[in-house]
Amino acid sequence: MNEQIRLSQSARRLRYSPGALPVVTLEKPLAVYRILTLDGGGIRGLLSAVLMDELDRRRPGWLGHVDMIAGTSTGGILALALANGMQPAQLVELYYALGPIIFKDNLFDDVRDLGRMIGADYSTKHLRGELRKIFADTRLQDLDKRVLITAFDLDNEAASPAERSWKPKFFHNFPGADSDGERRAADVALYTSAGPTYFPSVDGYIDGGVVANHPGMVALSQTQDERSEIPDRPRVAEIRLLSIGAGRVLSFIKGPTHNWGLVQWAKPLLNLMLDAVSGVPDFQCRQMLGANYHRLNYTFADGNGIGLGEWKKRDRLVEIGREEMVAELDAAADWLTGHWLDESTNHQE
Repeated sequence: MNEQIRLSQSARRLRYSPGALPVVTLEKPLAVYRILTLDGGGIRGLLSAVLMDELDRRRPGWLGHVDMIAGTSTGGILALALANGMQPAQLVELYYALGPIIFKDNLFDDVRDLGRMIGADYSTKHLRGELRKIFADTRLQDLDKRVLITAFDLDNEAASPAERSWKPKFFHNFPGADSDGERRAADVALYTSAGPTYFPSVDGYIDGGVVANHPGMVALSQTQDERSEIPDRPRVAEIRLLSIGAGRVLSFIKGPTHNWGLVQWAKPLLNLMLDAVSGVPDFQCRQMLGANYHRLNYTFADGNGIGLGEWKKRDRLVEIGREEMVAELDAAADWLTGHWLDESTNHQE
């Protein structure tokens, strides 16, 4: 008589037959689901583009395996551009050329805005124009890859006063009840990159970095959202996540007590929020995915950080990515070989 025993933890079946050893079979073969996430960081998105280009040189074709690209702020622009068919090498050239255009400033603006005290540092005029050139009227549903782009909605305009509030907004092109497929890519790119104090809000949205500068956990959650139609929804064990940062600036505030008000906290608060919300998802992704998660990022030490709008330091960003992160890039390339490229079964939607 045959006896069948189900092992729920490993999703395996043991089949017994008289005179034979147990045969172990998988209930469902692994179908690897690959996610690329890109942090926010203003002009430091140039560094992210260089890192992707360097990985492309070490492991050609690795981006072709991506199932979802998630991005915040400048990382959101990069994610949308990649999903629209641009290659990392093209993005390096684009960011290098557009830095002085996007972050264009002059003395008149500084005087008018009282040095950013009563107005954003930069206009969205130039960024909007460049995004229109890149994406034209392309909508999220037209992109070649699934994307998830973070933003923050300052007013959900709910009909009921009891439900009216600001809230995170995660734009995506997965089919389903909450899909944003009809949204123009250029508009979403503008929403996600509207960093407070740097750019004005756009259509009521600001930079997604205030809630998810590292969009790793948001991307993981999206794969499990039942509102999205994913025919073969990946299990957590099937997910591989490569997270690429835009540089981490070591900052601190000296002293045990800070009896500060709005004026004193205003200057460090944005950087504090961006750094804080990046560290939490990094920890969470490591705990959930273990070796199936890899983080590639650079740390600016000794007070040598590069500000979000410091385009004049773009050569330094390229130098860091090309010359100073060789060991980190080699390790990331090895991880791609072991966790991203060697799987025999790809995920298919």
